[in-house]
Amino acid sequence: MTMVVGLTGGIGSGKTTVANLFAQYGIDLIDADVIAREVVAPGSEGLIAIELKLGADILLTDGQLNRSKLRELIFSQPRLKSWLDELLHPLIRQRMLTKIDNSQSAYCLLVIPLMVENNLQSLAHRLLVVDVEESVQIERTLQRDLVSEEQVKNILAAQASRKERNAAADDIISNNGDSSALPDKVAQLHHHYLELSQRYQ
Repeated sequence: MTMVVGLTGGIGSGKTTVANLFAQYGIDLIDADVIAREVVAPGSEGLIAIELKLGADILLTDGQLNRSKLRELIFSQPRLKSWLDELLHPLIRQRMLTKIDNSQSAYCLLVIPLMVENNLQSLAHRLLVVDVEESVQIERTLQRDLVSEEQVKNILAAQASRKERNAAADDIISNNGDSSALPDKVAQLHHHYLELSQRYQ
């Protein structure tokens, strides 16, 4: 059995940067966002079900899912969002579990942005939270995504609070300042996880 470290954090916290630092040690990354795209790839069970439900005009000309159109539909039809969640969440969960089973590294990193919100920390042996102050989240997301401050605040409101996330964490990496401190923090945790992972060999 492979030890699973769950990695999460709010928008703009630096989850991807931290995940990529772990990957440099040869640690397998299992990223829920990547899997969410895979389960609606052309020819997939997920996309076939969506096309049957919503018609061929939910597809782009190259056969890919028209994500912006789907987002608009979900936004105006809460029932459709529930249907989509019921379709995709089991597919995503199953694929995550398969990837965990197939992981070859000493431990694997399960990256789920809404892990605490969706109560998915049960999939991991430990939970690592990348923590930042809300003001830093807002500033970074505005710079990165070129969206309005109101939109960023709406996203934050829909996510777990800092307090909730940190209360669920086994380990916390603070990323408020300069990211140059991150490699050392990740190195320390990596060695700690290597020691812990021996229990699961």
